[in-house]
Amino acid sequence: MTTLGTRLFTYLRGREVGRDSAGNRYFVERRPRRGAAARRWVIYRGEAEASAVPPEWHAWLHFTTDEKLPEAKRRPWQKPHLANLTGSAAGYRPPGHDYAGGVRAAATGDYEAWAPEPAPAAPRGR
Repeated sequence: MTTLGTRLFTYLRGREVGRDSAGNRYFVERRPRRGAAARRWVIYRGEAEASAVPPEWHAWLHFTTDEKLPEAKRRPWQKPHLANLTGSAAGYRPPGHDYAGGVRAAATGDYEAWAPEPAPAAPRGR
């Protein structure tokens, strides 16, 4: 969800340069200010979450490259880019987490706590 100001600025001064596989749209300023680089920004599809920007577009947004990078050719073992879900309802919660009921499986008994051995007593001098 973009603000009214962002939508208005985009309509008046922006030019769309591309979209990513998640549906985010990327814009550049049509006429940059004198002596300044053209502004670049993204309008997210859905909730605004910076980690939803794939690496191919991150480099362009942050002026690492001037050319937008093509969608990276993925290897069969690579997973698609996912936004960071930490802190959201879809984030990972280990067994025993309070939100997951607060009950974890009983220990298997193969764990033994470490305790340091006491230091040997120093010999007494005569």
